[in-house]
Amino acid sequence: MSHNTFGHLFRVTTFGESHGVALGCVVDGCPPGIALTAEDIQADLDRRKPGQSRFTTQRREDDAVEILSGVFEDERTGGQVTTGTPIALMIRNTDQRSKDYSEIRDRYRPGHADFTYDTKYGVRDYRGGGRSSARETAARVAAGAVARKVVPGVSVRGALVQIGPHKIDRDNWDWDEVSRNPFFCPDAKAAEAWADYLDTIRKAGSSIGAVIEVVAEGVPAGLGAPVYGKLDQDIASAMMSINAVKGVEIGAGFASAELTGEENADEMRTSNEGGPQFLSNNAGGILGGISTGQPVVARFAVKPTSSILTPRRSVTAAGEDTEVVTRGRHDPCVGIRAVPVGEAMLAIVLADHYLRHRGQTGRV
Repeated sequence: MSHNTFGHLFRVTTFGESHGVALGCVVDGCPPGIALTAEDIQADLDRRKPGQSRFTTQRREDDAVEILSGVFEDERTGGQVTTGTPIALMIRNTDQRSKDYSEIRDRYRPGHADFTYDTKYGVRDYRGGGRSSARETAARVAAGAVARKVVPGVSVRGALVQIGPHKIDRDNWDWDEVSRNPFFCPDAKAAEAWADYLDTIRKAGSSIGAVIEVVAEGVPAGLGAPVYGKLDQDIASAMMSINAVKGVEIGAGFASAELTGEENADEMRTSNEGGPQFLSNNAGGILGGISTGQPVVARFAVKPTSSILTPRRSVTAAGEDTEVVTRGRHDPCVGIRAVPVGEAMLAIVLADHYLRHRGQTGRV
């Protein structure tokens, strides 16, 4: 299986399966001299790990990260720092229940990648989906924690803005609220309503989709390239690579189709510092594939997981008609734990483009 690496100068290669011994990543291209400890990475992993509320899978994984290479510390470094060599990160699996999947060993789960994996490779790890499992995203979050340290002054934050048909009220947006509820929701009233709604979905053994918004602030102007290296192009690619993602938009996104040219154009005035000041941000912080210096805003839609208790029609590997009921432990809304994953992927793209920009222009 190829294509397990993402990025150009800041490159991330992930490895491992849902029910394997461990999973992890190798980060290549991280500059030397950056302070990095396991605790720095663990903070992000703890936000993604399963079993933290009744609204996520009850699989119990500590997701404890180990740094295997790429760091060094002695009396001269002032703490553990990156060396510029590949950083290997490993997360051991400790709570696999492979027997939960024995019934679907020879059956293709509707909506999953079972059929396509089997068709492509001729072999399929049915235990939790193997490499296709969202468990792989733990490695991305670990790599994203490293990426966050590469671009000075940039913060990357994400929030769940819609579950099923239920959207937040943007007038109630409060970033501090994101850490106060199990949904990463910036609207306290919406989070309260979502709890009742998702309880109904969960108790029915069903699932629902969601929309996640990720915002990067402090991004310097000039990142990206105008043709095949667009910043928004790589962001879209990064978000679409996340499990179950079926749509991505930047800035106003699909809503821009309903705007007039007068409404959509982000007008400018001279700021007190002498540079341009944008009066709106429909472009999501990117024009012509290059960052404007405004917040970079991306949203992605996550489909409902197909792991549900309702019998679904399918076929076996032998070509026989059958029905599939997916047992085991699953998220009723995979969009919840996708928030830190989206943050990580945006951080990785920004780190990569920052290094590319510095390498080409000599400016930061």
